[in-house]
Formats: sequence, structure tokens, C-alpha cells
Amino acid sequence: MRGFRVSDTLTFLVAAPIVNPIVIISTHAAFGFSDGILVARLVGGCLVANLIGWLYSRHPDPDKLLTERFLETCEIVVQERGGRGRRSLAQFVVELRSVMPALIIGSLIAGAVQVLIPRSALLAIGSDPALSIATMMALAVIVSLCSNVDAFFALSFASTFTPGSIVAFLVVGPVVDLKMYALLRTTFTTRVLVGLTAVVVLSAFALGTVVNLLV
Repeated sequence: MRGFRVSDTLTFLVAAPIVNPIVIISTHAAFGFSDGILVARLVGGCLVANLIGWLYSRHPDPDKLLTERFLETCEIVVQERGGRGRRSLAQFVVELRSVMPALIIGSLIAGAVQVLIPRSALLAIGSDPALSIATMMALAVIVSLCSNVDAFFALSFASTFTPGSIVAFLVVGPVVDLKMYALLRTTFTTRVLVGLTAVVVLSAFALGTVVNLLV
């Protein structure tokens, strides 16, 4: 709405939950600099965000990446007469109607899954380099934790799972989770979310594999 390209906003949305002071501090508090987990998370987050932004910057018709409802919202905001206060209030009402149902439903689903999936079933495969990465990425999607606290959740698996799998969890979790998808779907098309998921998951798996080889 403020004139940025769709690819710019996608880069921001992927990077913001990972590359910010609170997440950096919490990840350092959980892991310090051991096994390069903190550095790998920050570098990986930046690389994945810029890769996604570059890929979607090459799309011939950026408006096709957005939902019709969001495009209509943009038109409403642009055409709205009056001062900034009135336009802000109009946009607040639109955002509230769009975001709150998605956030509530996504939170309910994520909470139910956290209760139903036994953690002990995941620990059995934690020592396998490839399976541990795949399992931790799946866990990141399922539990849908806030990026401010996910490092402490991952810390409980650090003694059993490989460092690369922990990094993959910390890169995938802030972007590819149920609550985030529910929110992103109000703005971006399903096709964009599928592409976003593929890039994040493949990049995180590659990053985790590199960390396992180096550590």
C-alpha cells in the first residue's frame, strides 16, 4: 500500500521474525555461540529472505501474487478521502476483520497439535543427520511457536538432535507455521505460499546439512 514491491514485502516478512534484536538475544541466551547455531540462523535467515525476494521480483505480474480481497483493500485505502486519522481508522477496521479470524483459527489448530503429538516419538530418530533435519522442520510447522521463544523450545532437543536439525527448526519455524500461513493467506495467493514453503524448506534442509558437516 505504501509503494513497495511485492518481492520487497516478502523479503521483509521472511527476515523480520529471524533477524531482529529480540530473537538474536533469545537465541544467544539459549545456545550462545555453540555449534554455530546462532550465526547459522542469522545468516540462513538473511539468505533465504533475499532468495525469496529475488525469485518473486522476477514475476511478470506482481498483482497476481496477491489475493483479490487484498487488492480491493488497497483500492479502498487509496480512494479513501479525509485526513490520515480517518484513513488509518478505515485500514484498522479492514485489517481487524481480515486478521483476527485467521489468527484465532491458526492458534487453535497449533495448540491442539502441540497437545496431541508426543515428543517422545520424535526423539528416537534425532541422531540421524537427514531424518533429524526433516523431523525438526516438521515439528517447527506443527508447534508454530513464536520466534521470540522457539530457541528455548529447541534447546530441549539439543542433546538428542543434530545441530543442523536445530538450525533448520529455527529457520523454518518463524516462517512456515500454521498461524503465519493463516495470516499470509489474507494477502498472498495459495500459489505464493506453496512456492514460499518450498524455498524455505529446501534452503533450511541444505543449511542444516552444511552445519552437520561442519560441526
